[in-house]
Amino acid sequence: MRILLFSGKGGVGKTSVAAATGIHLAEMGKRTLVISVDPAHSLADSFDLGGALFHADTSEPLPVAERLFIQEVNINHEIKHYWNDISAYLTAVLRTSGLSGVQAEEMAIFPGMEELSAMMYVNQYRKGSEFDVMVLDCAPTAESLRFVSLPTTLDWYMKHIFGFQRSLLKAVRPLANRLTPVELPPDSYFRNIQSLFEKIEGIDTVLQDAALTSVRLVTNAEKMVLRETQRAFVYFSLNGLVVDAIVVNRLLPDEVQDSFFDGWRQAQRETLAEIEQYFAPVPVRKVPMFRDQVLGYERLRRLASALYDDGEDPSAISRSAPPFSFVREGEGYRVELDLPFTEKGEVGLFKKNDELVVQVGTVRRHIGLPTTMTELQPRKARLSGRKLVVELGGKQI
Repeated sequence: MRILLFSGKGGVGKTSVAAATGIHLAEMGKRTLVISVDPAHSLADSFDLGGALFHADTSEPLPVAERLFIQEVNINHEIKHYWNDISAYLTAVLRTSGLSGVQAEEMAIFPGMEELSAMMYVNQYRKGSEFDVMVLDCAPTAESLRFVSLPTTLDWYMKHIFGFQRSLLKAVRPLANRLTPVELPPDSYFRNIQSLFEKIEGIDTVLQDAALTSVRLVTNAEKMVLRETQRAFVYFSLNGLVVDAIVVNRLLPDEVQDSFFDGWRQAQRETLAEIEQYFAPVPVRKVPMFRDQVLGYERLRRLASALYDDGEDPSAISRSAPPFSFVREGEGYRVELDLPFTEKGEVGLFKKNDELVVQVGTVRRHIGLPTTMTELQPRKARLSGRKLVVELGGKQI
């Protein structure tokens, strides 16, 4: 089984790209599920199905073509079936604070609930081998990063805090409930948390396994969009996921020759060159802007034809390791970068704003640094086998 995550800044067309990929895979003979992990669900709209999924009190996959299914997580359905005790307790607490019943119920849908629900389905389908490929239409970049980091955070909580917290509250609950206006959570609340954790247990390992999971970042050839795509690339790598393709969507096609678009065309060319330089050696796919909205099965199919060659398998593994990684080392950090077939005298490096720039001959590689490392400076560098290791600390070389 393969899992493909499509992420990017809101409005770049990632839902359309994810849906088109699902169509291409299904037509290749693979049983495919496209599942929306975005709370703003637009997957059904992309297939021009109207509210077919939104209004259904279910989160079950919906068949849209032979071997192709789509799914949007219905949070109201999830609360009834999986979050009941947690939601009931939160609603009771919010009502105590003075909110009305409806307001309390709405506020009890806390951030991360839909992402965890989607993750439960991904884990369930993976274990059941129901599909050959799952295509995840993720939320905009920040929420996508929360989605991939949630399992690790919850795993830490379950191992280090959950047992102690549950035991402590069990001991003090009778007394505390008589003295405080808000009751402490009952044991059913903790049983619900444990049950949910068991349903997603192991998914973090799956997401970080390049043989199973790949990330595709969708972007536009615009400066503001590129900056967010660069940050996403860094943080997916930090979370141990491999980005194996960049999709540049809505490029002006050659047949558009009106002088009104000359400025746009030049800006897109410059940004596209920057994209190819920054993300190398990760391949960059280019998709033209279409005359009409990409809406409905046939237009999504046309988008798939622009994305993939005939017979090309989008689920094929093209990269098995991130091109760089970050390691904490004492008081400093080091960046490890794959540089095969490179000699010591060929390498130069310097820091520019929040990027580490590595130059090999006439080729430059730009490595965006996480927030915790942006103030650090390169101290020394060495070649170790196929890798360039750069140590960062408080003092410059």
